[in-house]
Amino acid sequence: MPEAASFPERDLLILELLYGCGIRNSELIGINLDDIRLSSEAILIRGKGKKERYVPFGGSVRAALLDYLPLRSQKLVSGKKKTNALLINQRGGRLTTRSVGRIIKKIAVAKGLSPDVHPHTLRHAFGTHLLEEGADLRAIQEMLGHERLSTTQRYTQLSMKHVLAVYDQTHPRAK
Repeated sequence: MPEAASFPERDLLILELLYGCGIRNSELIGINLDDIRLSSEAILIRGKGKKERYVPFGGSVRAALLDYLPLRSQKLVSGKKKTNALLINQRGGRLTTRSVGRIIKKIAVAKGLSPDVHPHTLRHAFGTHLLEEGADLRAIQEMLGHERLSTTQRYTQLSMKHVLAVYDQTHPRAK
């Protein structure tokens, strides 16, 4: 059933977690309240093959969490529901990957972006942006939860535009 009613604080948190932490959609919906370590700004993520890793988060995720959590509590109390799930739907149940996909698409279209934007687009942007800013490939591999470095290398391919720009700006023969 489509997620019809608006819940902007939750939706912002979804965006911040997907882009700010580079997690998979399935990992996102699996986050429980007790997986969040606010004091150390990290989240326990359960990835593929039941592997667990801690993923750091920054101020944007922290702010979105702090805005969302009181509203989540109100919704559960008013609906007489209990759940450990971080992200809930309008009825107080855990969000599904399909619901997250619909939410991301709705936001993208509302902002004038392609309707082809999906949760994995944000994960890919996370990895690519870290690499473009000089992050270590092994650190990116760990954050993305990739078993093999070759997966991370394929995943975070620099755009040809970026490569050409770096060449033009830095190579002595480019001028």
